[in-house]
Amino acid sequence: MPAFKTLDDADVAGKRVLVRVDLNVPVADGVVTDATRIERVAPTIVELSDKGAKVVLLAHFGRPKDGPTPEFSLKPITNAVSKVIARDVQFAEDCIGEKAAEAVAKLNNGDVLLLENTRFHKGEEKNDAAFVKALAANGDIFVNDAFSAAHRAHASTEGLARVLPAHAGRTMEAELKALEKGLGNPQRPVVAIVGGAKVSSKLDLLGNLVQKVDALVIGGGMANTFLAAQGVKVGKSLCEHDLAATAREIMAKANAANCTIILPVDAVVAWHFEANAPHRAYGLDAIPEDGMILDVGPQSIERIKGAIDDAKTLVWNGPLGAFELHPFDQATVAAARHVAARTRAGQLVSVAGGGDTVAALNHAGVADDFSYVSTAGGAFLEWMEGKPLPGVDVLKK
Repeated sequence: MPAFKTLDDADVAGKRVLVRVDLNVPVADGVVTDATRIERVAPTIVELSDKGAKVVLLAHFGRPKDGPTPEFSLKPITNAVSKVIARDVQFAEDCIGEKAAEAVAKLNNGDVLLLENTRFHKGEEKNDAAFVKALAANGDIFVNDAFSAAHRAHASTEGLARVLPAHAGRTMEAELKALEKGLGNPQRPVVAIVGGAKVSSKLDLLGNLVQKVDALVIGGGMANTFLAAQGVKVGKSLCEHDLAATAREIMAKANAANCTIILPVDAVVAWHFEANAPHRAYGLDAIPEDGMILDVGPQSIERIKGAIDDAKTLVWNGPLGAFELHPFDQATVAAARHVAARTRAGQLVSVAGGGDTVAALNHAGVADDFSYVSTAGGAFLEWMEGKPLPGVDVLKK
C-alpha cells in the first residue's frame, strides 16, 4: 500500500486543522434523517478536538448552481454534527473571506467550527488556485476524511493537499486499508459479486475486475444481458440486447485472464414487477416468453455460496435481484448472510460498497458483519474500476 500520512504523523495541538468531511446527508424539513456519514467522520473530529486542535470542517452539500441558497446551506446540519460528536459545533456563513476568518480567529483549542458549503463558490469544483489559497488561509494542516469525494479533483479535496501539510483522517485511513485488502494486495482466491440493473453502467468495472479476481459472480439485470449473449431466451426481462457483443468480449477477456465468470443457472420469474407477485423458478432453457427474471434461482444461490466458500477475499457491488421487492430479495439476502457468516468466522475478508449494495446489506441485516462497507458511492465504484482517485493520490508520501 502506498504510504499515507495519518493523524499519527500530525502535531495538531493549537493548530488550525482544515478537515474535509462528507456531510452530504439526507435532510427533511431542516432535520438530518440519516446521520451515517456524520458518524463515519466523528472519530477524526473528536480525536483532533481532544488533541487540542482548532477543528475547521469543510464540506459540500447538494449541487447549488447559482451561489449561496438557503436550501443548500450546511447550517441545519450543525446540530446533527454536534449531537453525534457530543460537543458544541460553531457555524460560519462562508468558507472563505472575512466571515470565515473571523470565526476561525475566535476558536480556542479543541473547538469545532463548520464552514458554509464549499460549492457556493465556483472555484471549488474548478479547483481554482485562488480559491484554494483562500481556503488554505484558515488552516495550518489539511486532513482529508472524505473518501466519498476523493474521485473529484476539487479545491477542498485535492487542491488543499498541494498547499498545506496533508494527512488522511481515520475514516479515509480505514477505507484505504480495506480497499488495499480488497483488490490492491488481497489474499487469494478473490471473488467479486457484481449485480445491478445494467451492464452499460458497469463496463469499466467488469473490464477491470476480470483482470484482478479469480471468479466473478454476475447477477441482477446485467446477468440477463450475458445470458442473452449466449443464446438464452430471457423473455420480457430487463436486458440490453444491443450489448451482446460487449458481454461476449468481457467473457473472452475473463477467459484469457483465467477468471471464472459465474452466471445464473436458473431464475425466479414473475409476470408483474411488484412485491409478492406470483412467481416460480425455471431452468434457463424454459424461461416463459411473457415472464421476467427478477432474481437468480435456488440452484444459482447454492453455486454462489460455493464460490464464496472458495474465496479468501470478496468484493461486492450491486444486488443479485430486485431485492426491494419481496420475495425477489432471497438470493441477495442468502448470499449476504453467507458472506457475513464466513467473515465472522475469520475465513473471509469482505469489502462492499455502492448505494444499492449498502441498502441490500442493511436489508439482510449483515452490514456490520462485513470486514468493511463503504458508503462512498462514486468513489468506491471508480476504485473498483481501477481509476485514479485525485483526492487519494495527492495524499501519498
